[in-house]
Amino acid sequence: MTMVSHMRDSFDTDVFGVEKEKGKVNGIISVIYQSVFGEDAYPSIEEKASNLLYFMIKDHLFADGCKRIAASLFLEFLERNDALLRDGNKRIGDGELVAITLMIAESNPEEKDVMVKLVMNLFNM
Repeated sequence: MTMVSHMRDSFDTDVFGVEKEKGKVNGIISVIYQSVFGEDAYPSIEEKASNLLYFMIKDHLFADGCKRIAASLFLEFLERNDALLRDGNKRIGDGELVAITLMIAESNPEEKDVMVKLVMNLFNM
């Protein structure tokens, strides 16, 4: 993951961005594109992005930097899908992203749907 390699240079640690288990990141990316009975499980880009953020944070894929990498990947995903900006402004502000990232990290797994809906609601503000 090129993005993680670039981020690693900013942190003075040998474990930042080191995957705990190879292939898990690709597995999460596959999950957000899965279909059920021929229909996308997560039909919109915003729903895919919201679930990507949730899964990347909650699955603790890296030895260090999980939340920072998850937030960066979330932004990268939106950028690549032309969904990061609306009228030249970020659809989700930096402060909002920090807050929701920390909320997801501290949430109980039973609150997944609520957390994903919170992220999706930020797109509509």
